[in-house]
Amino acid sequence: MKSIVKRVFDIIVSSIVLILFLPFIVISWIILMIDTQSSGVFFQKRVGQYGKLFIIYKLKTMHPKTEAVSKVGAFFRKYKLDELPQFLNVLKGEMSIVGPRPDIEGYYDKLEGEARKILELKPGITSEASIKYYNEEDILEKQENALHYNDTVIFPDKVKMNLDYYYNQNLLSDIKIIIKTIFR
Repeated sequence: MKSIVKRVFDIIVSSIVLILFLPFIVISWIILMIDTQSSGVFFQKRVGQYGKLFIIYKLKTMHPKTEAVSKVGAFFRKYKLDELPQFLNVLKGEMSIVGPRPDIEGYYDKLEGEARKILELKPGITSEASIKYYNEEDILEKQENALHYNDTVIFPDKVKMNLDYYYNQNLLSDIKIIIKTIFR
């Protein structure tokens, strides 16, 4: 029953967000298409529920040739506006509004033991871990060995936080996480 309530909540909220923000998304897409000299949309395989791969949608913020984030793209990333198309992933049932952020292959799909319970959850647009690590790129940029720091500090902390969410999730906690995300 809890999963049905969460799914209905996801459909209602993502539908409202997409309707309200559709003009903004279209204008942003056009701006980023010009700015990045590309399609303006970014598609990437991510690990979803039960380890099943899916394609995540984002607005493109990097120049495909230089692989550098554009100035306009940096603004979109800072305010997470590039992630608005992910509400389409929510409508499709591939994601939820709240849940562990979907990662690239090689992380969540490699979890072992109790930590694999995270894969029972639909990945989300936001979570306690994504709120805590909203500036993850900046944190990693300051590390001597970013990959090592991610693998030994950030990722294990995210796993711990996402397991806590797994055991304590409910609609009220989801609403609190959404509110924290909006006001962060």
